Amino acid sequence: MHDKFLIYFDEVARQGSIRKAAAILHVASSSVNRKIISIEENMGVRLFHRHADGVELTDAGAVLLEHCRKTMFAYQKMLTQIEDLSELRSGHIHIATLDSVAHSVLPGVLAPFSQNHKEISYTIQTAQPDEVMMQVADGDVNIGISFCHDLLPGVRVLSEKATPIGAVMRADHPMAERDALTIEDLAPFQVLRSFDGRARQSLLSEAIAAVHTAIPLQMITNSLPLARSLILRNHGIGIYSKIGFLEEIDAGLLRYITILSPVLKDLKIGVLISSRSTPSPATHLMCRSLSKALKALRLDR
Repeated sequence: MHDKFLIYFDEVARQGSIRKAAAILHVASSSVNRKIISIEENMGVRLFHRHADGVELTDAGAVLLEHCRKTMFAYQKMLTQIEDLSELRSGHIHIATLDSVAHSVLPGVLAPFSQNHKEISYTIQTAQPDEVMMQVADGDVNIGISFCHDLLPGVRVLSEKATPIGAVMRADHPMAERDALTIEDLAPFQVLRSFDGRARQSLLSEAIAAVHTAIPLQMITNSLPLARSLILRNHGIGIYSKIGFLEEIDAGLLRYITILSPVLKDLKIGVLISSRSTPSPATHLMCRSLSKALKALRLDR
């Protein structure tokens, strides 16, 4: 994959001789010499001082040698990682995720993934957004799936998907035919919402405060199944992202309507990993599968 020059140049520098390097590489010394001369001409500098006993690096050659060896080391490391992926047999993946993603996305990802990688084991837990972020930052989990608007140090976003929070209601609700709603439009109705995990102030509370409108919250719950059941029974409008209600929306039982609030409509969900460590081959593959699944979703309307 890399130009033969890197190998030729490194071996000549090791041996201090073009002839000895060529013998070790099982190539003609003239081929090695021509390659080095060609690069010297292209760069406009001498890489070796030639003398009767062999060759010696010039200052420019010493700089280039360091680069060559770093490049070859990185290349070998990459080959090892690819080999690990192709020979992946076992491993453990610990995921912290929003419950909506656990309900709608993870089953479709885990089924084929576990079929292809039968010896990999999993720990999967649901948590609030700030808890997911904290566990990734602390290195307690391999992968986090959460809103990524307020990253902690040590957290890196591998991929992200626009996931606004809107209004979820029954298809026969009086507001169900609207294309968009404001916070003020919700005031006459009972509202259900989740803990959004922000310790000081919730996203919804922030959005409500921005328009100085009182909203009659009927229930705050960390149970998405409970919220889904209550919304289906017409006990209120849910303030959620679309991702936890995809089946019911596709079936025509529920409607998702955008809420025209900058705080709520510009959110994104991300696949998160620690920036302080390199993901294992198993984690890398799982991140790719999760990113692909999230990308396929239509969550903004």
